[in-house]
Amino acid sequence: MNFLDIVFYVFAAITVFAAMGVITSRNPVNAALFLVLAFCSSAGIWMLLEAEFLAIVLVLVYVGAVMVLFLFVVMMLDINLVRLREGFWRWFPFGAGIAGLMVFEMIYVLGARQTSDTVHAVTHGADYSNTKELGRLLYTDYVYPFELAAVLLLVAMVAAIALTLRRRAGLKTQSISEQVQVQAADRVRIVKQMSAEGTDSATRK
Repeated sequence: MNFLDIVFYVFAAITVFAAMGVITSRNPVNAALFLVLAFCSSAGIWMLLEAEFLAIVLVLVYVGAVMVLFLFVVMMLDINLVRLREGFWRWFPFGAGIAGLMVFEMIYVLGARQTSDTVHAVTHGADYSNTKELGRLLYTDYVYPFELAAVLLLVAMVAAIALTLRRRAGLKTQSISEQVQVQAADRVRIVKQMSAEGTDSATRK
């Protein structure tokens, strides 16, 4: 066992530990932090596989943007933890079955001939660019699935915006035109009242 194998097993152990922390943590904030740790350790595994572009994207996009947003939303919301844990044991057999199926699939893939010990990872030269190779594959062999995924993401974004802009009873919305046309006299009122010494004083409201 060489140094790279030791580093891989360390990152894999951290990833499994973080994943268990995500599903077993009672506090949503702690679960989100465990997920950040899982993403970072997964990025380390990508680096070992010479997929530096995917590792950087995993850290910048998921950890730096998505998970930070989730973390702030979870911290700002008043989440009822008791209600959140309701139905855990009811769905536990289903979740355990899915987990067992995933473990079986991983064992089957790792035990296959293509991933056995006799087949080693391909090593590349110093001038190899993972980003260039990934871009070549995306825009040549997988250009149609790539464009289809882009269209689906665009449709999902437009649908999310349309759902937030729909009119509902009791929904408070802002009017940009009314805010631009407002005058100081519409928002500020000067009231004269008698002070303790008997003189007039102006109070802004």
